[in-house]
Amino acid sequence: MDNPAFDNTEKSASYQTSLPPRKDGRPSSEPQNVDSQGTTVTSKKVLTQPDTSTPLVGLKKELSLWNGVGIIIGIIIGSGIFVSPGNVLRNTGSVGMSLIVWVGTGLMSIVGALCYAELGTMIPKSGGAYAYVLEAFGPVPAFLILWIHITIQRPSARSINALTFATYLLQPTFPSCMVPPYAAVRLIAAALLFIITYINCAGIKFGTRVQDSFAVLKIASLVVIVVAGFYHLATGHTENLQDLMAGTVDSPSSIATALYSTLFAYSGWNSLNGLTEELKDPFRNFPKAIAISLGTVIIIYTLTNIAYFVVLTPEEILASSAVAVTFGSRMLGFLGWIISLFVACSTFGNCNGNVITQSRLHFAGAREGQLPSCLTLVNVKRFTPIPAIISVDIIPLIMLLVPEMSSLLAYTSFTRNLTDFLCVLALLWLRYKEPDRHRPIKVWLGFPILFLGLTIFVALFPVIQRPIEIGVATGVFLCGLIVYYLTQHLKFKVVNDAMDKLTYLCQILLVSVQAEKID
Repeated sequence: MDNPAFDNTEKSASYQTSLPPRKDGRPSSEPQNVDSQGTTVTSKKVLTQPDTSTPLVGLKKELSLWNGVGIIIGIIIGSGIFVSPGNVLRNTGSVGMSLIVWVGTGLMSIVGALCYAELGTMIPKSGGAYAYVLEAFGPVPAFLILWIHITIQRPSARSINALTFATYLLQPTFPSCMVPPYAAVRLIAAALLFIITYINCAGIKFGTRVQDSFAVLKIASLVVIVVAGFYHLATGHTENLQDLMAGTVDSPSSIATALYSTLFAYSGWNSLNGLTEELKDPFRNFPKAIAISLGTVIIIYTLTNIAYFVVLTPEEILASSAVAVTFGSRMLGFLGWIISLFVACSTFGNCNGNVITQSRLHFAGAREGQLPSCLTLVNVKRFTPIPAIISVDIIPLIMLLVPEMSSLLAYTSFTRNLTDFLCVLALLWLRYKEPDRHRPIKVWLGFPILFLGLTIFVALFPVIQRPIEIGVATGVFLCGLIVYYLTQHLKFKVVNDAMDKLTYLCQILLVSVQAEKID
């Protein structure tokens, strides 16, 4: 009689992780039947040639060009443009140098995005930086990328955005001189993380609709700021722009620290690389999405900063914990609360986009065997990696307890810079190792070399001003080597059994199966 575990294709895929050992010594994941005499009979068609009337379970190519643009803009425009202007001005010393740093960071992001475009079209896999470093340098460096993404970089960014959302949402209910209560801010930030997780578990189409809607809304909010600022300028208020370079700081470490803040504000330009497998016609839509979104963001960021400087004095910007709210109170009067609402919506969209991309990173890492296999499970109805999406929230919830947002900013900027350095280094190595490999997009060699130089500058000089935060980030990065050895080389039976049970539990509770490869 046939083994009931293999009555149909879907069931065999669902219980793949709990198959018994084979009698003939072949891998237990290979389909098998047993006849009435107990002789094992292999069947190669159960999983490799499923019934074509049933759709394959896996990630689907459902993202259009404008979905890609919405995701990139929605992730880039988050809390950075609303919380970073004060930090940039503090470290540059002047209005003129602040604007130069904002524009320079945008140009640096374009250079990096072009390098990532070559990698994304040459290696069209989900996972972004992780997939590229794995292809170029092997499993150990790739695991370190995965490790810092999971433990520091992405959780820090999500925590910052969630805290900014809660702060701006509560700010209109308090006098301008009061800071919202610590506990209230943390509780609302935690609620935001849970809501966004639910949205993305509901399906990629629902998640991208939310992302597109908030991308439009956040652009509208910045347009309101720009229009108000330039109206103020047109009425003759030019006193704040008289001597743009007065007080400029000439310390390289201070300029590099200012770049940390602007790099955080521009972070997300490489977000579409994590969704390559779900993007329609990636060779054509990938570079278009990057060009449209980054060009739009650079223009909006520059005009927004000019509007800030026209309306507010440098002293007022430095003294404000919420520059956009101070701006709104000055220009819109009793309607200033609208700016707070716009900022909250902006950070909501940023958090939502981060869940979309980070969950695919967890999915890719699990597919390569470097994370628990339960993270490769995909819901059979909604085709979303629900376990991977849920896993995204664990560390950000813990990081909400960190008292200083500036510490989180230092953590995420340093680790992001390190990741970008390794990715562009991978591009150069693959150029040398595989010069004849098909590259739908091939950038000028000077771009990756220039980007490497900039990332080294930004990584080294801030150590003088933020030694503790950068030291902690470096320590966590190096701890990844120990974790890699323990998880990839020392196979503890107790741990493996626990992971198998967790995978089985996720399959049952989340109605999910192992993702099948879709060409």
